[in-house]
This record gives sequence, structure tokens and C-alpha cells, in this order.
Amino acid sequence: MKQVNRLIFLVVFVFLLLMCAVDIYLTQKSFQNADRQYRVSINRIEKAVTVFEKEKKRAPVNLEELIQYTGMGEYSQVTGLYSIAPADHTKQDVDDFLREEMSDYAVFATGEYYYKITYRSDKQIKGQMLLLVNTMGFVMLAVVLVFLFYIKQKILMPFYCLSEVPYELSKGNLTIPLKENRNRFFGRFVWGLDLLRENLEEQKIRELELQREKKVLLLSLSHDIKTPLSAIKLYARALSKNLYHEEHKKLEVACNINDKVDEIEGYISEIVKAFNEDFLHFEVTNGEVYIKEVLEQIREYYEDKMVLNQIEFSMGDYRDCLVYGDKDRLIEVLQNIIENAIKYGDGKKIWLEMEREDEEYKIWICNTGCKLPNKELPHIFDSFFRGSNVEKRPGSGLGLYICRQLMHLMEGEITSAIVPEENDHIMSICVVVHLI
Repeated sequence: MKQVNRLIFLVVFVFLLLMCAVDIYLTQKSFQNADRQYRVSINRIEKAVTVFEKEKKRAPVNLEELIQYTGMGEYSQVTGLYSIAPADHTKQDVDDFLREEMSDYAVFATGEYYYKITYRSDKQIKGQMLLLVNTMGFVMLAVVLVFLFYIKQKILMPFYCLSEVPYELSKGNLTIPLKENRNRFFGRFVWGLDLLRENLEEQKIRELELQREKKVLLLSLSHDIKTPLSAIKLYARALSKNLYHEEHKKLEVACNINDKVDEIEGYISEIVKAFNEDFLHFEVTNGEVYIKEVLEQIREYYEDKMVLNQIEFSMGDYRDCLVYGDKDRLIEVLQNIIENAIKYGDGKKIWLEMEREDEEYKIWICNTGCKLPNKELPHIFDSFFRGSNVEKRPGSGLGLYICRQLMHLMEGEITSAIVPEENDHIMSICVVVHLI
């Protein structure tokens, strides 16, 4: 926050410097043209008054009457016209009229009247200009400061308070408290961050429980394996010392060894199964999903990306309908498949085709340049399986496995096929969801 305070101080300092420079410039600026204008206006008024008296046999009541009489428009910088007839007033009244303190004025006399013309002088114009410029400048400064303080209080301060949270989460500190925040800019962000922290904490607890269960299972199975291993070791020692002379006895021992090996294989299968099952936990919230919203998000995301990757991308016609599933998870499945198409295809063409049947909605994701052998196709949805076509591309072999698990949790299905074409093979992944 020190940087923000320095920025605010710098803004104020620069503003004051600019205002000082503007004030100095306006103070030294010459208004000679303005001075000439009001002198010209006074001369015009004197001539107009002389003509008015001759015709009307009286003095004009005010400046407005004279302007209306002459029809020549306003007089520059002149603000008023006042008159007094010496014959109708005492000498003291005339003296008071001529010496009355008003704004800057000029006096002239005709045969029967004295006239006083008030005007705005160079000093007045300068003062008004300086006042106007400084007032506008300080209003602008106040607006900028209010804006900066608003950003500081409503955006930067809440963000600063959250700056340590990702760092603490990266260290594994999942108990860091997050205060409830109704900030219009960060309220949803804080809520999402707190939800992420809770999910990470739950996953950590679940992972620890799973590891503990697997460790107990491993220790138990390891202990159980010792028994058949001891028996095999005993039989092997007996055979090595030729303790069994009868052939039927040797055959019996061999059968026992085979049984013990089968028993060990059973324990190993349980270990493998325990370490392959539920190593990933998926949460799916099923409900009504508008399929058009899903496909529109896919279109918006991949149209630009495909252009950047110079891949021809298209999506068939689709109409909106309600399907059963989890919108976010369904988008995740489609994204996973399309990313695989980008990674393992030939980079020429990827397209989506949609079809609505009686009770199902099918989405095919197809790409050219499939190099996966047909014999490996049944295994692409297995965990940690990577086909021989991956070459040196990085990956974990879990993408399609996760897609299958998610589709099963949404009561849908996912299948694959390799379609031969002229000088090419098309990889086609079909995602099936139920209509509502």
C-alpha cells in the first residue's frame, strides 16, 4: 500500500505544480485586446447616447434600452449605463453619483446629463479567469483523488489482504481463515478461493485416509504373503536336499508350490487393484443442462485457438435441448478430448458433429491424422495407458480415463472408433448423454 500512497502524493504534487504554472502564465498574459475593446465600446456608447438624446429628448433609462434603440448588439465588457440630470438634483447628489464606488467605470457628460459607464477591467477578467481555472482544476483533483481512494479501498486493499492466501495454500496451509467479503469486485473471488481451500483441505484429508487405508492393506497383505512364501521356501529346501524319494510325493509338493504361487498372485492382484481403484476422486452435480450453452462455450474457446494453431475447425448444426449431467464436467470432458485431438492429430482438421436420438444426445469429436493402432484402441480409456503414437509428447495417460469416469458418473457413455479414409485415418470419440 505504500506504493499507492506514493502515487496519490505524486498526483497531488504534479497537479499543484501544473496549477502554479497555469496561474503564472495567466497572470503574465496581456489583455491589451480586451482593454481596447471596452474603450471602443465606451466611445460607441457616447455617440449612441448623443443620438438618443436628440431624438428622444431624454436620457436612456439603462444599457438595455440603448442596445434596443441602436440595434447593434451588446457592447463588449460594458456592464451598465447610469445617468443623472444635474438640473433635477442637488450638487451633492451629482457629486455622490460621480464618486459612488462601483466596479471600474468611466464618466462623460452631454448637454443636460451626466453618464456613468461600468465595465469589466483587465484585472477583473484576470481574476475571473484565474478563479475559474483554479476552481475547475481543484474539482478535477478532487474527482481524481476520490477515484484513487475508491480504487484503493474497494480493489487494492481487499486484493492486498488476499495476497498471502495463494502463498499459504502453496505451502499446504489449508486452515488459513478467509473473512467473508461482500465486496462487489472480490466477493465472488473470495468465495471461490475459500471454496478452493475447503476442497483442497477435504482432498488432503481424504488422501491421508486413503493412504492410511492402503498402507494398512499393504502391511496386511504383505504379512499374508509371508505364509505361502515360507511354505514355498520350505518345499524348495526339501526338494533341494532330495528328501522326497517317491514320485507321487514330489508331484504333491509341486502342486502345493503351485497353489502357494496362485495364492501369492491373488494377494498381488489385490494390491494392484487397491492401488488402481479410486486413486482419483470425482465430484459431479447432475441436473438439467442446456446443451447449447455447453457447445457455445466450446465454440467460443476453440475458434480463436484453432486459428492460432492453423487448424481447420468446424462444428455441425445443433439445436438446444435439455440433457442430464453436470455442465462444467461435460465441458471438461469435451475440452479434454479436443486437446487430445490437437496433441495427437496431424494438425489439419478437427470437427464436431451432433445428433439427437430418441433418448440420447451424441457428440462426435473427430480429427485427422490418427496413428493409433487398432489393437490399442480398446485400452485408450484405461488409467495410465499411453498409445504407441504418443512419441515424445508429454502426458500422464489419465485424460480419457477421467473422461470415462465423469461420463459414467453423469450416467452417460463415451466410445471411440478409428475410421479409415483415403490415405488417412480419422479418430472419432463419441460422447453420449441422456435427454431429459
